[in-house]
Amino acid sequence: MKTSLLTLLPFQKRIMFILAILLVSFASSPIFAAPSARIPDDVKETIRNRVDSGRNVGIIVGVIDKNGTEYFSYGKTKLSGGRKPDKDTVFEIGSFTKVFTSLLLADMARQGQVALDDPIDKFLPAGVKAPKRDNESITLAHLATHTSSLPRLPDNFMSADNSNPYADYSVEQMYEFLSGCQLQRDIGSKYEYSNLGVGLMGHLLALQNKTSYEELFIQRIADKLGLASTRITLTAAMKNSLAKGHAGNIEVSNWDIPTLAGAGAMRSTARDMCTFLAANMGLKKTRLRYAMRTTHRKRHQAGSQDMHIGLGWLLRTSGDRRIIWHNGGTGGYWSFAGFTKDDQTGVVVLTNSAQSIDDIGFHMLDANIPLQKIEPQTTVDTAIDTTILKTYVGKYQLAPGMIFDVALQKEQLTVKLTGQQRLGVYAESQTKFFYKVVDAQITFVTNKQGKTTALILHQNGLDQTARKLSDQYQPPAPPTEVTVAPEILKSYVGKYELAPNVLFDIRLQKQQLTAQLTGQPRVPVYAESQTKFFYKIVDAQITFVTNKQGKTTALILHQAGLNQKAKKIE
Repeated sequence: MKTSLLTLLPFQKRIMFILAILLVSFASSPIFAAPSARIPDDVKETIRNRVDSGRNVGIIVGVIDKNGTEYFSYGKTKLSGGRKPDKDTVFEIGSFTKVFTSLLLADMARQGQVALDDPIDKFLPAGVKAPKRDNESITLAHLATHTSSLPRLPDNFMSADNSNPYADYSVEQMYEFLSGCQLQRDIGSKYEYSNLGVGLMGHLLALQNKTSYEELFIQRIADKLGLASTRITLTAAMKNSLAKGHAGNIEVSNWDIPTLAGAGAMRSTARDMCTFLAANMGLKKTRLRYAMRTTHRKRHQAGSQDMHIGLGWLLRTSGDRRIIWHNGGTGGYWSFAGFTKDDQTGVVVLTNSAQSIDDIGFHMLDANIPLQKIEPQTTVDTAIDTTILKTYVGKYQLAPGMIFDVALQKEQLTVKLTGQQRLGVYAESQTKFFYKVVDAQITFVTNKQGKTTALILHQNGLDQTARKLSDQYQPPAPPTEVTVAPEILKSYVGKYELAPNVLFDIRLQKQQLTAQLTGQPRVPVYAESQTKFFYKIVDAQITFVTNKQGKTTALILHQAGLNQKAKKIE
């Protein structure tokens, strides 16, 4: 499946809301006979192609079975001056952390500290209410199986820094959300992936043990299995071995996830991850084996007939095989780890790029699952004189509020579209450039005097022109906020249908109007008039429409030169 640049014109058939979020007591590795596990040639070739094409910066894969472990890696730990990754290179593993959190639950349940069917109210501090529905309570098992009916992220998740989106979300905010949350479906009725749910579970288990989530993990899992390089807080050795994360060819920040740590805060290595798989497969003796077996049991369907969930682990049926697996992604990394009990084979794949490598892991566990075909790069990077590149630097307007910012960074031309990450572009001729991480190209247009006047974006069969703005261009000043009476704000509260299954949910929270579009976080909007409101984190506005009787009937989203109407439905 090809990646595409986010939210490019024409937008008529797309929802154009641009927000960045998103978003697995013995020696440190098992001691076996000489390695006999083999990494297939097609996997090695695929890894080389993905790195050479610029899709991934570095990839390491580890395979483990009863005869030993084998690793293969290719690429770099960072684009500039990096080294080849190895089994001790540290990566963010994102949501694979949920497997550790669920194992903590199973281990504590086995020791009688908690029960899987304990309601979460039992562990919350006094004064914090857990949401209920029809007098039914959310249990710890509901959190571990993503069947709690809690959303993927809380409504009051408003990141101050999209490059590190979870860093400033506090425990107090989580408690505030829980106390006011109204569940949208019956508890246990449906699988819906929830970072909030598993993050909350990790928090509650830590509270029960009067410690932090990380310390709980170290005491009950890492120390018992010898996972010396699996931590949230990087040790000095881990810092020296850390691969830098990348979005495209741009180095990005590491993520900090203090409150929802149990959902995705861990860092690890291929060596440690293979050790963890060995214990789950029964190849490594551990006191955790009974708790691990509990996490492997099928508990609920997870989105399709061939996918189920245990405690944390996902269970994929492939022919007569059952693959037990999980993956994880952050702003600059991706992880996959899985195993089959039938032939006791485990696979770990880690990359320091925000590009999925799941297909590699699945293919190694079942050759009938194909590797994703990545079309080879047909364009050739051509060296262009820096003096020419400098003439392309500037801002180009694609649409009102949508600006291409072209910059030259260490002789590398980079492009950033409003609301998106900065990416490198590469010359195939003096005027035409291509992206390596997406099938798109840019052509710079010059006049007879050789002055750059525009750029043309080529993508999905469309050619879109963005005129170059003057060097004195400054973005328009933000609107002036005005005060609107509370009774008027209350009249705007409700749900508005922008498209089938795509709703704006407007709420009034502590006299602040907030808006949430389906699948996105809730963010505040600010009044510039009695009916028109604006966002501060994205160039977009909302106008509320009223009838002759003063009743609110719709809202209009203004963004990128388009006006999209959403009818009020409740």
